[in-house]
Amino acid sequence: MKKLNILFNLGIISIFLSCGGKDNPDPVIVDPPTAAILTFPINNEECNTGESINSTQSKINFEWNVSTNTTSYTLVIRNLLTNTNFNTNTTSNFSTAILNKNTPYKWWVISKNSEATNTAKSSEWKFYNAGDAVKSYAPFPAEVINPSLGSSISGENVTLEWNGSDVDGDIKEYDVYFGTVNPPTELLSTTSTQKIENVVVSQGNTYYWNVITKDNSNNSSTSEIFQFKIIN
Repeated sequence: MKKLNILFNLGIISIFLSCGGKDNPDPVIVDPPTAAILTFPINNEECNTGESINSTQSKINFEWNVSTNTTSYTLVIRNLLTNTNFNTNTTSNFSTAILNKNTPYKWWVISKNSEATNTAKSSEWKFYNAGDAVKSYAPFPAEVINPSLGSSISGENVTLEWNGSDVDGDIKEYDVYFGTVNPPTELLSTTSTQKIENVVVSQGNTYYWNVITKDNSNNSSTSEIFQFKIIN
């Protein structure tokens, strides 16, 4: 009987070892990429180093610092006059693009890792792609600060706030159009500041507004149309 018990116990041990007694290995954890640091074209400056392709276009070099845990990058370039994006993928920390002359752009870089699902976005920089023998440049289109685009807020008054910038640094004033129709046609105010306070609004309405930025050389730019909704 004792011999049978020993054989029985040995059988149980054998079954245990053959049925997964060994733990599964821990999954490999891949650190997500970090955000790239942009270096060129310089933020809020004129870019006049591009290689001229023809009378309307030039080739621009884009550069950024290598980010850690990154296997590839997506360079995103936005034409600020049309609000259209151009994307290009690269495994290097530089790329080129053929862009329109005399045109403001915004750009940023998305860092990716082929073994990770998370990505990292750099800061957004703006520059003006210079034309031939241009001495005065139009301002960058204004960017919304408050209320944020597409937001829902409450109250009877709102503060409209935006950010305006210009390569030449000679912004003179802003025309702000505001209303419940899209696009807005009513001139709310002409101001030299980047904020209008105590704008009267009504519950349940969706409001649209945009900003025309003017400089001392009679150049101007028009922002995209911003919108927000007033709720209870």
